[in-house]
Formats: sequence, C-alpha cells, structure tokens
Amino acid sequence: MARINHKRRAKAEINVVPYIDVMLVLLIIFMVTAPLLKQGVDVDLPQAPANPLDVNSPEPLVVTVDKSGRYFLNTSATPDSALQGEQLVAEIRKALNKQKTRPVMVRGDKNGVYQNVISVLVLLQQANIGSVGLVTEPGDD
Repeated sequence: MARINHKRRAKAEINVVPYIDVMLVLLIIFMVTAPLLKQGVDVDLPQAPANPLDVNSPEPLVVTVDKSGRYFLNTSATPDSALQGEQLVAEIRKALNKQKTRPVMVRGDKNGVYQNVISVLVLLQQANIGSVGLVTEPGDD
C-alpha cells in the first residue's frame, strides 16, 4: 500500500471579523459622544484679541446669555434649557462647592442688549463670585 503524503500548507489569510467588531464599537462611541462635545447654546461672540485659558486650569463654569436675555449654564443637568436667575445662582453655588477653583466665564451674544450681560454679572456677584471672565472670539491682530 502506497503511503500518501499530505502536507498541510499554512493559510495566509487575515481574519477581519475582530477588526470589524472594534470598528463598530468605536463608531457607536463616537456617535454617542459627538453631541456631548457641543459647546452649549449658539451665540455670536464679540471679537477681541485676548489670551486663551490655561490648558491646565479646571473646566470653567460657562454662563451663556443669548440674544433674548435667557441664561444657560454648561454644567446644569440640561445645558440647552434656559434657567431663571435664582436657578442659575443655585447651580453655580452647587458647582463651586464641589470645586472652588473653577473659573467662571460669561458668553454674551454680541447682538444682545448689554443690560443682559450686566444682569448676569449681578447674579454672579450674588453667588459670591469674585472673578469673572468674558468669552470672546479671537480677533484680528
């Protein structure tokens, strides 16, 4: 009886199924996190040549005043929902009790009434905020 010699050859194939799984997981992660990257309510910021915030500083509390004078806070439970003055002060106090060194910034619409920004500054003063920054778009030098 003749002996049949069957040699096995190595297959040169790449199994791409695990890569597809990883790609789908990454796609889902990006789809979920992309809406969270939105920087609050859209306002037209005034332009001014100012220095950016220090990268190492804690995430600031950003109070946004839109064109119609409504207040928004980036750390509230619903950052896209307008807050009343008392709610804004309470939310800011709560956030600063957790981390006292957080900077407080105001984003005011350049087409809005200046009184709206002043009203926010008064509310921040009532919340015992000693230092407030104003957010602007980078201006032309």
